[in-house]
Amino acid sequence: MTPGVPAQIALAYPAAYRVGMSSLGLLTIYRTIQQSGDLGCERFFAPDAPAPWHAQPTPRSIESSRSLADFPLVAFSVAWELELADLLRLLHAAGIPPLREQRSDRHPLIVAGGPLTFSNPMPLGPFVDAIVIGEADEIAAEILRTAIEAPDHETARQRLSGLPHVVVPSILGEAGTAPARCSDALLPAWAPIRTPHTELRDMFLVEAVRGCSRGCRYCVMRRGIHGGMRTIPIERILSRIPDDARRVGLVGASVSDHPGVPGLVETLADRGIGVGLSSLRADRLDERFVAALRKGGYKTLTTALDGSSDRVREQLDRSTTAEHIMRVTRLAREAGIERLKLYLMVGVPGETDEDLAECAALARELSKVLPISLGISPFCPKKNTPLADARFDGVKSIDRRLDLLRSAIAGRAEVRATSARWAWVESVLAKGGADEGRAVLEAVREGGSFAAFRKSFGVLGHHPDHRA
Repeated sequence: MTPGVPAQIALAYPAAYRVGMSSLGLLTIYRTIQQSGDLGCERFFAPDAPAPWHAQPTPRSIESSRSLADFPLVAFSVAWELELADLLRLLHAAGIPPLREQRSDRHPLIVAGGPLTFSNPMPLGPFVDAIVIGEADEIAAEILRTAIEAPDHETARQRLSGLPHVVVPSILGEAGTAPARCSDALLPAWAPIRTPHTELRDMFLVEAVRGCSRGCRYCVMRRGIHGGMRTIPIERILSRIPDDARRVGLVGASVSDHPGVPGLVETLADRGIGVGLSSLRADRLDERFVAALRKGGYKTLTTALDGSSDRVREQLDRSTTAEHIMRVTRLAREAGIERLKLYLMVGVPGETDEDLAECAALARELSKVLPISLGISPFCPKKNTPLADARFDGVKSIDRRLDLLRSAIAGRAEVRATSARWAWVESVLAKGGADEGRAVLEAVREGGSFAAFRKSFGVLGHHPDHRA
């Protein structure tokens, strides 16, 4: 590094700008780098729609329009499995060989971190020089500095392999390091940039909790993992909110479990500030809380149903019941909220048609109180959870379940479902390793369609209609 001149790093998010700039994790790392004193960064995002493999535009930074290949180091923040495809597209479009083995010292070093590292980052292995495991708030600058000060890539990998919470795939083939845990003194994370061009328009994002107090058996952030839930003092959250903020997003895996959040929402609403919460648990919502949400600008109340029946929810270690959902729906109507949105999973181990019938009956009853919509995702087992060894239900089975629900609530509720086919791709990667990562590269080269993924994964023995 040149003395007195910040070393420039490409900070890349393998999704569209509107998605990436709604990621508090990405914005926290951006702020950490910019405040380090000797490091600086420029932001890169994937195009809104992927172009063909050999006709992709050169990735240009938001700050200066420099190419991704112009930087000595590219740091990717990866949130979930399907973002691997756009990571590979970004590298290729910049003229950087995606496979690590095909790069030389004239190419940038590639480092990855982000939420994906809490479950299974190993499909990234063939493409990156290092993976940062866990919460990188406190350690990102040191890791990036170590990498960028090395005289060559091999030395960088050797030095990085000696750091805690860093996996170097060429040296250690599997993630065998504990995830980093950020010091509580550095909390909350908050966003240094607000923009109208995101999913969360002009919203100042600030953390309310980190981790979770719940034991949901499918979740990588469940209690007892990564230090459990850490609640951030309300006065500390308030001190981070700029005076000119008109909308505030309170972020965390279980924001409504923070005992001080209802009062915080009231305080912000009294100041004329709109409020959004990233997670609302129906069993935590009472009359005061719902009224505060309405005062804070809520017109649609969104909460998680998760399983299709009380029996399934109990199996998942979810405390929400149909009674909780019905009570919250009535409270929402009384508060003047106009719509209810429920998220749930189908294809959970042991789920039956009777469970789906119970879900449909509940939806019909709720629709008599408020207009409702269901956001449905297929269950995908993740590593580092109690259901890691469970099976994905298969595309045909998931589609059959979705058809049952749609027909049972036709005309009573809006249903939006995540594609069962792409959920299968996610499930393969969630349990996969380097071979599955290479299969993603092959699929993306062949156009990135589902048919291309089915073909490339099929070589490894994966089939979309096998329960695996």
